[in-house]
Amino acid sequence: MSRFTRPQSPTAPRAAGLSPARRERALLAADLQDLSWRRRAMPSLVALLVVVVTDLATGRESYLSPLMVVVPSLAALTLRPLELLLVCLIGLVTLVGLSHYDQVTNLNNGQFLFGAVVSYVVLSVFSAWVAGIRMRRAAAFAAVSSVAEAAQRALLRPPGPVVGPLRLAVRYASAADAARIGGDLYSVLETPHGTRVLVGDVRGKGLGAVQTAAVVLGAFREAAYDESGLLAVAARIEASVERHVPDGEFTTALFADVHRPGTVELLHFGHVPPIMVASDGAVTVLEAEDPWVPLGLGRLAAGEPQSMETAFGPGDVLVLCTDGVVEARHHRSGEFYPLAERVGPMVREAARTAAELEAAVGRLYADLLEHTGGELGDDALLLLISRTDLDRPQGPRV
Repeated sequence: MSRFTRPQSPTAPRAAGLSPARRERALLAADLQDLSWRRRAMPSLVALLVVVVTDLATGRESYLSPLMVVVPSLAALTLRPLELLLVCLIGLVTLVGLSHYDQVTNLNNGQFLFGAVVSYVVLSVFSAWVAGIRMRRAAAFAAVSSVAEAAQRALLRPPGPVVGPLRLAVRYASAADAARIGGDLYSVLETPHGTRVLVGDVRGKGLGAVQTAAVVLGAFREAAYDESGLLAVAARIEASVERHVPDGEFTTALFADVHRPGTVELLHFGHVPPIMVASDGAVTVLEAEDPWVPLGLGRLAAGEPQSMETAFGPGDVLVLCTDGVVEARHHRSGEFYPLAERVGPMVREAARTAAELEAAVGRLYADLLEHTGGELGDDALLLLISRTDLDRPQGPRV
């Protein structure tokens, strides 16, 4: 096999769908079945206990046993049909017992008790039917969620922790939690022309954004191997976006190319500027002097984009992200996440080992979640890159 044969990522899915175990976990989480039986039965059992205590506290002058009908109604929300019938049977026995306590059975032909029992039994059977429908819908939702997750994983094809001379650590979170599909994209490829990186952010969310991301990633995976220059790679992607993406849709993007010792070439297309963190924690925001328009809008601009080169040493960490990170708002004040201010102390000296780089991206992501109160309003991508060995001989640029 040639050194630059395009292998499948070792972390890519091996099949079109997820494993049965992952699908089962998705189903359990969708219908609260990952909780224990006791925790799921707790709401209905607590309601039963409240009715009993209230009836006993008010004495025989009041007849509150019919309130037991709240038990099957609550059980239908959390329990399986057989579990529901078991809890409802306990409720039925309790209803009859309270009726004896309230001496309802001594009334003429026990009409009140008869009506309460019939109502309770009918509602219990109906609730079991509703619980069955709930579980079937949860299974359908879990299936859709699993397929969406498999599609996302197949589309992104996450790279391994080391690609060429680069060490990687990544965190990706989609705002579309129900579908687990978002519009942020990234790819890292070792090619005959250098190790190339793409980070992008598609306008919008959902399936439309995923379709656009598929076009951009597919074009990048071809052009990165075929074109000797980063500008030519971007031009190929621009042409593909114009052909296959609806008018008005665009993708901000940042390209990086590592083909020389100690430097990295960057090309901005309206994307969040990367940050270089030195080994001592010093932070440099790598703003482009003249950033280009996003992919898909190139026909509206005259001229061509210009790349820039910057130092990328053995102790440096290149931090790439999407606007879901820098535009994440504080859960109380509403302020944007100050990535440039916080990244230095959390990432410094992380270039030494893969474990330290992974720990650094974990700290950064945890700090982002703490800033937002645990929830992200947009897709978010954090990609940390360091060099593994600048002393290793570099292949000639074709």
